[in-house]
Amino acid sequence: MHTPHLDRVNVPSDLASLSDPELGRLADELRSEVIGSVSKTGGHLGSSLGVVELTVALHAVFDTPRDKIIWDVGHQCYPHKILTGRRDRMHTLRQEGGLSGFTKRSESEYDPFGAAHSSTSISAALGFTVGRDMGQATGDAVAVIGDGAIGAGMAFEALNAAGAEGRRMFVILNDNEMSIAPPVGALSKYLSGLYASPLGGLQEMANDIEKALPGPLRDQARRARQLVTGATGGQGTLFEELGFQYIGPIDGHDMSQLLAVLRTARTRATGPVLIHACTVKGKGYAPAEGAADCGHGVAKFDVRSGVQAKSRPNAPSYTSVFGTALAKLAETDPKIIGITAAMPSGTGMDIFGKAHPARMFDVGIAEQHGVTFAAGLAATGLKPFCAIYSSFLQRGYDQIVHDVALQNLPVRFAIDRAGLVGADGATHAGAFDVGYLAALPNMTVMAASDEAELVHMVATAAAHDNGPIAFRYPRGEGEGVEMPEVGTPLEIGKGRVVQSGSDVALLSFGAHLGECRKAVALLEAQGLSVTLADARFAKPLDHALIRMLARDHRALVTVEQGSVGGFGAMVLHFLAGEGLLDGNLAIRTMTLPDRFIDQAAPDAMYADAGLTPTDIAATAAQAAGAKWKLTPA
Repeated sequence: MHTPHLDRVNVPSDLASLSDPELGRLADELRSEVIGSVSKTGGHLGSSLGVVELTVALHAVFDTPRDKIIWDVGHQCYPHKILTGRRDRMHTLRQEGGLSGFTKRSESEYDPFGAAHSSTSISAALGFTVGRDMGQATGDAVAVIGDGAIGAGMAFEALNAAGAEGRRMFVILNDNEMSIAPPVGALSKYLSGLYASPLGGLQEMANDIEKALPGPLRDQARRARQLVTGATGGQGTLFEELGFQYIGPIDGHDMSQLLAVLRTARTRATGPVLIHACTVKGKGYAPAEGAADCGHGVAKFDVRSGVQAKSRPNAPSYTSVFGTALAKLAETDPKIIGITAAMPSGTGMDIFGKAHPARMFDVGIAEQHGVTFAAGLAATGLKPFCAIYSSFLQRGYDQIVHDVALQNLPVRFAIDRAGLVGADGATHAGAFDVGYLAALPNMTVMAASDEAELVHMVATAAAHDNGPIAFRYPRGEGEGVEMPEVGTPLEIGKGRVVQSGSDVALLSFGAHLGECRKAVALLEAQGLSVTLADARFAKPLDHALIRMLARDHRALVTVEQGSVGGFGAMVLHFLAGEGLLDGNLAIRTMTLPDRFIDQAAPDAMYADAGLTPTDIAATAAQAAGAKWKLTPA
């Protein structure tokens, strides 16, 4: 690849040697570099292509790393990584031991704030701004936030606070009219209306910024400002009402326009400024621009054709099993409602939505609202299924506590991406939901050990009307088990014995049952008789099952894809209360370790966590007092 301009840039300060036209050519080279890099690793392509020009302009105008560029969510940060000394490591993107797919403070001084969840950038930027004004060694703060992310409540809280503070800081609204799914709600319509306005150009700029623009564009901006002021009776834009000086909308792919606006804003701003830049997700790469999701998340692909390398699944994904099972149940139960927070395809709710469009609600990136909305639906007698990733459900925890559990409302929580998730790393790991949900009165907590169990748990949740209920399941494909035609509701709080033995008991909670089966084979090969049980429920626990396992075995090992303080802790609590923690029973709890685990292949992550079949077998054998001989995998 011939990249004469990009080859001259090792760090952002090198951009100072380039003229404005050269910066434009650099952007073209950078776009090609991003496409080439992601074709080899997979990752977030469309969002990164949409901010190429903006990334170059920001680093050309601002003095990073003293000035802080904070990328909201961070899935658009690949061009930023290339310009900030990480070009030679892009082939390691999202790989074990390689670059994170998001911004990460420990990775580079040019990543001032870590991200991966949305709508945090403005709050962080205000923190850096106040730090600067209190004498800390930091410069200007620039938050880059998308039109989907700015619709979340936290972003509005931050805009309101920053406007009230009145301090000099910058927010770039990257309006590509596309978050992971099409953004919903009044705000998206408002931004789309501005973008589609016949006024065009810059709608609201101060006279000094107008003067920085080329002649025809300057006149257009002045007319737009006058027309907007007249059309609204002197009222400002939404952002101006919150205390920001609003500039835009501007063309986020026009380098000359970006440079002029950013330079003038940086030179003249005295308070908070919001620059509304309109961009195209997937810009400059036809396969991404033409894709339904604009190439948001892609596998490795052929650059020329855009065709992605897809592995042939051995079994349906848990996500699709959930969506299909819920859609099937809803055929005969008109009270079932589906809710997702900007992730219809990621949670399988797109399957439900296609079958029952009037009963599927995408609330946007607003998990708090989604949970309380579900509580309101449940209070009317409907059956809401709130499908949210484990790591995203954390954002609605107070609503789960106060609006759902406290009122004992039968909201059904379908928790996707439970456990470790691979390339997205620690920010998306579903490690904590068992602990934070099982701690709540009135809550029922289940975990599916395979895709057939998931179908039964969907039916169990639909039939459960006397309080909130949650069921968790992992990312990726199932175990390949025989699937039921329809689900059968499970008896609440009852597990199952998969096989019986006499020496050691393995009590699995959730999708690690398959790894426990492999551990059983290792133990049996060394002469130990093993009972394998599937707990199914963390709350309520199956007391009779646990008593039997504790009474009839030398050792009991609990296994889960969750953090310390989850299922195993609840089992220990019960055994202690029953007086069963005596010298006759050796008990071990196997959980994720008390640390965050960086991205790698899921199997490698679980190996890092000490949860391989060999780890499980060794723990069980040692607990039982047996001499353990490590056997080859």
